[in-house]
Amino acid sequence: MGKDAKFRGADLVATMLKRLGVRYIFTLSGNHIMPVFDALLETGIALIHVRHEAAAVHMADAWGRPTGEPGIALVTGGQGHSNGVAALYPALAADSPVVLLSGHAPQGELGRGAFQEMLQADLARPVTKASWTAQAAETLGEDVARAIAIAKSGRPGPVHVSLPSDLLERAIASDISPATAEITTTPLTPDIAKETLAQIKSAKKPLVICGPSFCNRRGRDMMRDAADALDAPVIAMESPRGINDPGLGAFAEVLAQTDLIVLAGKPLDFTLKFGEAPISPACRWIVLDPDAAMIERAEKGLGARLTLSAIADPAAALEALTHAGSKAAAKSSWRMEVDEAIGFAPPAWSNLRAKTPGHLHPAEMCAIVRDFLAKHPEATFVSDGGEIGQWSQALVHPPHRLINGVGGTIGVALPFSIAAKLARPEHPVVAVLGDGTFGFHMAEFDTAVRYGIPVIAVVGNDARWNAEYQIQLRQYGANRAKNCELLPSRYERVAEALGGFGAHVTAAADLREALERALQSGKPACINVVIESVAAPVIRRTN
Repeated sequence: MGKDAKFRGADLVATMLKRLGVRYIFTLSGNHIMPVFDALLETGIALIHVRHEAAAVHMADAWGRPTGEPGIALVTGGQGHSNGVAALYPALAADSPVVLLSGHAPQGELGRGAFQEMLQADLARPVTKASWTAQAAETLGEDVARAIAIAKSGRPGPVHVSLPSDLLERAIASDISPATAEITTTPLTPDIAKETLAQIKSAKKPLVICGPSFCNRRGRDMMRDAADALDAPVIAMESPRGINDPGLGAFAEVLAQTDLIVLAGKPLDFTLKFGEAPISPACRWIVLDPDAAMIERAEKGLGARLTLSAIADPAAALEALTHAGSKAAAKSSWRMEVDEAIGFAPPAWSNLRAKTPGHLHPAEMCAIVRDFLAKHPEATFVSDGGEIGQWSQALVHPPHRLINGVGGTIGVALPFSIAAKLARPEHPVVAVLGDGTFGFHMAEFDTAVRYGIPVIAVVGNDARWNAEYQIQLRQYGANRAKNCELLPSRYERVAEALGGFGAHVTAAADLREALERALQSGKPACINVVIESVAAPVIRRTN
């Protein structure tokens, strides 16, 4: 803010973001938000200026998932807002804390046909925890604080606030004290914890299933501690393939044996087959969830099989169960059986090779990426795409991982990778994505180059939308498998043209070399790997 400038609503927004510890804002400029751009100059908050609004929200999502701190996206009104809203759905499905701040037509012009006037809050409401339009310049700080608090409280998730441009420009008193973001927590009561523990101990084959908010380093540590304290398997689910997630090995087989399932912040939905087969109809259920609507859904779907339910935050619930339990001297045979099933990979995978010369099998490509990451154990791995995403999730299991998530949205790989690198700049970031996926946000290589963010994107190129092609083959037959073709394009040249590193790979040895060269280049990199077009893996153990 210049020496003679007045304190504006936009300055209150910027002040609050700074006070709450925001370091990065993922944004795309536009008329309605330029006062915020101006105000942020005084804060030291870094702007990552992207090429599409959806990419900004995806970056905020990828910041929120591993850190637990809301990622902040700032976009303009009208179609800038609607572009960004499309990316809120995967964040909602992944329990990811995101705050989308959207510019908005001036409050004083609403209802008169204002420029880009739109019912923005209504548009965002179905894919957020809360969505509203700010009403006064003096309370803009409270709006921001409230949005951040809601995003972090209970089940984490996205929140939207529209900021009318006249409120941002309005002069206000500079001594307005911004509010604070008060995070609300609903603990699991001792009585419910005791009863849950008793049911777990009385079950022969209990299973605790957590939601996607546990699919980060902290969440996995919590689940491991809980598994030891309960002497019961504790897992998290985050894939649109649900119980058939190749990353969970042969989990579906042991799921059919369980006699008690405890859901800790995990909705009963399609990923669990709505509680139906292969889950036994005799299986009992406990639901611990921060949302009354999720408990009501479970009551309706499970009926008498639901033996206990309570409103509680997922992390608080798991911590309460951990404290109530006591570590067993040794793992139960059931825990070992579940661990073995989840860790299972068909031995034949190690020998899978493409049948077509000049191509790699997806399993071979992903195994090489896995071996590369093993040399960098603190690296972040990003998995995106349809069939290729399933191969990479099945084969690559580093401690730091981001996938597109329960929502099944593809195209997030480059935005996710950029945000992941900003969150942990000292460690490499490697993404595996498909050629269809690459087309969504290839322009973000420009963003990565402008800000000097070296990420490595490994593109599995089979010249088709393979997930949909496989559906055509299964449901309609080979003679009707049409209109899912792509060109065998040289995607690495896009990265090169934008100032990054590129490599074209048709052999396994070349991929190993390309990964090393990409890392050494210090540039955003695209490695375009020609792969054989095959279906995603379906894991079955033979008896």
